[in-house]
Amino acid sequence: MQVEVAKSAGFCFGVNRAVTMVKDLLQKGRQVCTLGPIIHNPQTLAEMEQMGASVVDRPEQAPVGSTLVIRSHGVSRQVRERIAQLPVQCADATCPFVAKIHRIVAQQGREGRTVLVAGNPNHPEVQGILGYCTGPAYVFRSTKELQNLLESGQVPQETAVSAAAQTTFSVAEWRNCLKILNRVYTNIKIFDTICNATVSRQAEAEQLAHTCDAMIVLGGRQSSNTAKLYDVCKKYTKTFFAQSAADLPRGAFAGMHHVGITAGASTPASIIKEVLVTMAEINEGVNSSPETADGGDNFAEMLEESLKSLNTDEKVHGVVVGVTPTEVLVDVGRKQSGFIPRAELTSDPNAKIEDIVKVGDEMDLLIMRTNDQEGTIMLSKRRLDAAKGWDEIVAAEEDQTVLTGNVVEIVKGGVIAVTHGVRVFIPASQATASRSDPLDALLHQEVKFRIIEVNRNRRRAVGSIRSVLRDERKKLAEKFWETAEVGKEYDGVVKSLTSYGAFVDLGGIDGMIHISELSWTRIKHPSEVVNIGDKVHVYIKNLDHEKGKISLGYKLPEDNPWEVLKRDYPAGTVVEATIVGMTTFGAFARIIPGIDGLIHISQIADHRIEKPQDVLQMGQTVKAVITDIDFDRHRVSLSIRKLIESGELADTAEDSAE
Repeated sequence: MQVEVAKSAGFCFGVNRAVTMVKDLLQKGRQVCTLGPIIHNPQTLAEMEQMGASVVDRPEQAPVGSTLVIRSHGVSRQVRERIAQLPVQCADATCPFVAKIHRIVAQQGREGRTVLVAGNPNHPEVQGILGYCTGPAYVFRSTKELQNLLESGQVPQETAVSAAAQTTFSVAEWRNCLKILNRVYTNIKIFDTICNATVSRQAEAEQLAHTCDAMIVLGGRQSSNTAKLYDVCKKYTKTFFAQSAADLPRGAFAGMHHVGITAGASTPASIIKEVLVTMAEINEGVNSSPETADGGDNFAEMLEESLKSLNTDEKVHGVVVGVTPTEVLVDVGRKQSGFIPRAELTSDPNAKIEDIVKVGDEMDLLIMRTNDQEGTIMLSKRRLDAAKGWDEIVAAEEDQTVLTGNVVEIVKGGVIAVTHGVRVFIPASQATASRSDPLDALLHQEVKFRIIEVNRNRRRAVGSIRSVLRDERKKLAEKFWETAEVGKEYDGVVKSLTSYGAFVDLGGIDGMIHISELSWTRIKHPSEVVNIGDKVHVYIKNLDHEKGKISLGYKLPEDNPWEVLKRDYPAGTVVEATIVGMTTFGAFARIIPGIDGLIHISQIADHRIEKPQDVLQMGQTVKAVITDIDFDRHRVSLSIRKLIESGELADTAEDSAE
């Protein structure tokens, strides 16, 4: 028995994005609530519940301070407004395709048009869409309901109508509805809002059902798009609906030669794998083709099929006989001369040909085009490498293997890294440890990343460097806490500044130097002492294991102005001090930065004065003798009078009079 899996089976972009968002928030230690089940799959919901995520039916049920996640179905504008009034953080996982419908219906309503929505009125996605309609709006779930709506007279033929569909609506049913709408309304705008994943999924399921003895449709029983797949398949062959391998009717496949498997957008890859293993057990004793494991021909074969030209398309083995700045000349054992254009040699646009190959190198190549008239064969190494590497990429996405690649290009919204000959897009949000880190620093650097999304149809992959950095920092943090103790010194790098201190990367974990710890003198902002990127030597001042907080000290004891005073300015020392403050009982004078001494009013002159301002003024430099130091209370007493009486200083009052 042959078991064939539809190429687009499993998580769609929107669901994967929502699930990833929740898991990322949980890994950051957030208290997470989802507004309704984040996914219509009981196994995934159970996994998230174990991780700490809870489900609430209304925004008001979310605990204070928690993070409330809007699922991929989206919500109405009114619900968003309610969330904004609550003491919670909001994480929006609305599928971009759904958000697009919100914008469409809102705009069409503002233009005075009546909106018709094809979908299930009880489905949360449709309820959210209706919440953005700014004018008359009606929902129908089938051609029959559409006919009933039109016959009711609620939407007359002369009405300006705009029609859109739920993203997971049946493609075939939508086409039938459009025939009716186009026949009835002359002033109609039609928006094709069924998402591409739904279109491809239903088309593949239909095609597979035509050729199979039976179909297995995997997904949650509450999943709208999975139900549509079931409806599509059962028209053409015997179809079984299963939420997991446990639901498979083992005895029902006896005598069947070809069984197809498809899965809804909310079905994780683990369920599909589980079903494949079970089908292998059912098929025990029969040698399965490798095709049963990956759902069809491997990538290399599909690539070769898609690249077929007018003449020939096959793999050949060649020997490099010449290298130029623009191409590589290859002998493939034929009468034609083989050449590899620079663009077909490597996926790295910055690589130099001479650094990649040299004369005498042997390699496998793919024939791209044969020109008998010119006697040449255009070859590609890049595409064959990509064909071989794609399987590695797909496998890495499934088991979350860490890959190594080189960043070859900075593009809009992120960077491109090449691994196994495949170009992987890494969004800016996933390229660095912090969003503030520049992308330019990654160019031409070797990086480690995970594959977080694979589009098998378009053969495109999305990666995350941040995921790997986060894990590495977690390991370093665990190692740090094993040995951390108060007083231990570290070399770190200033990561960020706030008004109250500086955060320092200690290598996998951050600590904070409070602004009061940055300088012995008073400062207004940390930037007066340190800047982002500065290397600093710090010590642990306090540890909070429970909250994971580290308080750092930065001020060196030898720089303590009181230590300087004790060492260099004992009592009896004559100093030049600057008047920095006046009171009714005396004047304060700065001896050294960070230490001010008091000249009592009785010690300013050798005669009685009414107030310090009679003799002194702000900013004036005076000579005075240190008469007493109280190190415990941090107080210093100064006297000008003693210097006058000893003859070391003329009467300050007389000097002022002159």
